Amino acid sequence: MKIKNHSIKINTNRNFEIIDITSKINELIDVESGIISIFSRHSTSAIVVNENESGLLSDLEFTLNNLITDKFTYQHDRIDDNAKSHLKSFLLSSSECLPIKNGRLDLGTWQSVFFIELDGPRHGRTISLTIMGE
Repeated sequence: MKIKNHSIKINTNRNFEIIDITSKINELIDVESGIISIFSRHSTSAIVVNENESGLLSDLEFTLNNLITDKFTYQHDRIDDNAKSHLKSFLLSSSECLPIKNGRLDLGTWQSVFFIELDGPRHGRTISLTIMGE
C-alpha cells in the first residue's frame, strides 16, 4: 500500500467563497484504489461534498448568514473580530475522507468537493491531502 501526502494552495477573493476543488484533487491521485483524506488547515474554512449547482451554493451562504448573524455580540470578536467565521466552520467540517476508484474520486453523479472560505479574502490557504491505496 502506498501512502502519499500532497497539498493544494488556494487564494480566495471574497469573505464567503465556495471553490470546487474536485479536479485539482483528481490530478494528484496516483493510486487505482484506496481512500483520500482532504483536510483544511484553517479554522475559518471548510471542506464539504455536495452538488455544484449555483442556486444550492447561494442557498448555503444565505442559510449560514441567517443562522449566524450580526444581531448578536460574540465573545471571540474581542480577540479577532471573526467569530461568525469560526461559528460557521463549526457547523460545516474541516475534512472529508472519500473513496478512490479507478484512479479518481468515487463520487456520486452530482457530487463535487468544495473548499469554503468563511473569512476571506485570504492568500495561501492550504488543503492537505493524504492518499492511501494501491
